[in-house]
Amino acid sequence: MNAKWFLVDTQNKLKRAVADFERAKILSIDTEYDSFHYFREKLCLIQIHANHTTYLFDPLGDVALSFLGDFFDNQRIVKILHAADNDIRLLRRDYGFGFRNIFDTHRAAFLLGFRELSLDKMIKEFVGVELKKNKKIQRSHWDNRPLTEEQVEYAVQDVIYLPDLYKKQTAELTAKNLQESAREAFARIAETDWREKKFNRWGYAKIKGYNALNQEQKDLLKKLYIWRFHRAKEENRAVFMFLPDKNLLDLALDADHPEKYLSQRKMRIYGSEIETIIKRM
Repeated sequence: MNAKWFLVDTQNKLKRAVADFERAKILSIDTEYDSFHYFREKLCLIQIHANHTTYLFDPLGDVALSFLGDFFDNQRIVKILHAADNDIRLLRRDYGFGFRNIFDTHRAAFLLGFRELSLDKMIKEFVGVELKKNKKIQRSHWDNRPLTEEQVEYAVQDVIYLPDLYKKQTAELTAKNLQESAREAFARIAETDWREKKFNRWGYAKIKGYNALNQEQKDLLKKLYIWRFHRAKEENRAVFMFLPDKNLLDLALDADHPEKYLSQRKMRIYGSEIETIIKRM
């Protein structure tokens, strides 16, 4: 990958980024976050492309990032994102950033009548470049440091082609007289707020094997399902990683032997809580 990029981890690099942003008319923005391993998505990287250089900002590092809010809220600068909703939600949640004058290439493609809306498809369609991205990287541990070369390449590719995509889509929207519809859609997206993950009160009934349980076992499964949600939330761990559905079902089927279905570590930490739930049945 020949794209020029910097990890902004020193004050000198920070000054260079700020100077570049102040000269920029457009900023291409993306984030990498981990929604696979955590209950609440964890923001792990912010990529901003300006004037032919991509700057990587580490939310887990020591450089204060509050200054970015001045650029995100600057009406003079166009902020280009693809499927901006989640990026804006997390940036607003973690930093309180406001956004004005955004351009969402995902929503633009939808307005233009496309149904395959991935960034890869859009860049190939409008820019004529085929991204070489390993999809496994998307679910990698983005909070591990240092980032791998593969992670950096993946992250940088997500922003370097956005300016060209923006120009091509803007021309198409103008040709089809869709500028106003696009502006209204972008303004709504810019107001997106993060919300806590909702509890699905009937989710336990969708666990594979539920219909084969008797009523007592179903009731126990429901209680374990509720307990798991709240404990995973407390520990900020993905529900399925905290305790998979199969473990819940096994515990409901064989309540007298929880040690058979939990690791020694989980039995040591959560065994007494689970046994209390079972005894109260």
